[in-house]
Amino acid sequence: MKETTIQLTGMRFYAYHGCFEEEQKIGTHFLVDVTLTYDAEAAVAGDDVEKSVNYLLVYRTIQRVMNEPKHLIETVADHIVHEIKNDFPQVQHVTVKLCKLNPPLDSKTEYVAVQMEG
Repeated sequence: MKETTIQLTGMRFYAYHGCFEEEQKIGTHFLVDVTLTYDAEAAVAGDDVEKSVNYLLVYRTIQRVMNEPKHLIETVADHIVHEIKNDFPQVQHVTVKLCKLNPPLDSKTEYVAVQMEG
């Protein structure tokens, strides 16, 4: 077994997640980091992209989820974990860090973040 980790780091999205009506109308910037593990033995042995986890397709899965507005970023992160595991059954573990940049707080805050695993 060749347990392999793939990281997609610093993916930027403009999306409409949030509890406030303004957030769902105006939107804001989000940053997403995803780490996933899978057994790459067959992919490596045959240098075969079809047996690997195609990170372009993983990105598209994340993009699809980010385009579906939700109230909670926890829900968004959970959906990303679920959809990656659904779309890529060879993935054994997923960690998602989802950051909402410039959240609507009383003071200047760079971001708020949640981390979800599955």
